[in-house]
Amino acid sequence: MSLWVPVTLAAAGFQTVRFMLQKSLSTTRLTAAGATFARFAYSLPLALLALVLALLFSGLSLPELSAGFWLFAVAGGTSQILATICVVALFKQRNFAVGITFKKTEVIQTAIVGFLVLGDQVSSGALVAILLGLAAVLLLSKPPEGQGAWWQHLTNRASKLGLGSGVLFAVSSVSYRGASLQLGDIDAWFRALVTLAAVVSFQFISMALWLLWRDRAELRAVWETRNTGVFVGLTSLCGSFCWFFAFTLQNAAYVKALGQVELILSLLASILFFRETITRREIAGMTLLGISILALVLAI
Repeated sequence: MSLWVPVTLAAAGFQTVRFMLQKSLSTTRLTAAGATFARFAYSLPLALLALVLALLFSGLSLPELSAGFWLFAVAGGTSQILATICVVALFKQRNFAVGITFKKTEVIQTAIVGFLVLGDQVSSGALVAILLGLAAVLLLSKPPEGQGAWWQHLTNRASKLGLGSGVLFAVSSVSYRGASLQLGDIDAWFRALVTLAAVVSFQFISMALWLLWRDRAELRAVWETRNTGVFVGLTSLCGSFCWFFAFTLQNAAYVKALGQVELILSLLASILFFRETITRREIAGMTLLGISILALVLAI
């Protein structure tokens, strides 16, 4: 078995567990912003420790962090903060599995944004996949108790949060790749680790200053939930590094396609851990969206 396969499966597993922990925090003690900050606050020490150990034992030296690197890092870090807040807030609107599925529109929206901004051409196969994804989003956008036409529900809060997180995650992914490429020709795993440490440092500082200004009580709440927050940070760090590492080992299309196993993991988590009920319509929507994403990444 190629190394990228277990690395990708590990990334999907870590990410699912991290969102489960953040959902638990957001529905008990923390706001969406607080649950997001907990991720960065408790992963920062681990990221810096990993970088220091790598510098000590690998014989490598820290590369120059140019202005271009920081431009991409700040853009990606800011987008990821906003996207994560959207996802955590979404968990309060809909159940866990559907929230993760809305987040997965990141793949579809990356293709659309790439075409609009960069002029990237979309093949006929990719266009079919995008239309399938649109149908799935329309299917998921209507709450179980909702009545009326589909377009009345496409603009509800849950749909806006889900679609918004997809756009923001797409921007962050492109930005992180751009930051990594600014580091030059060094080992891929080390490039990923340096980028990760720099981005998490920015995210921690920026969110800490924001909460210090707007909601100091939330900072105390994050500290009071440290027993869970530590595991949020650990799973966040492991998941992020595995995604970066997998992309250096294999074509990103294959990695993203395999990463759709997260849909299955989130569905199991929703049923087994949160005791949530998944309707037939929601299962159909998640299945259709999963098929569209898989078709898209294979068509790229």
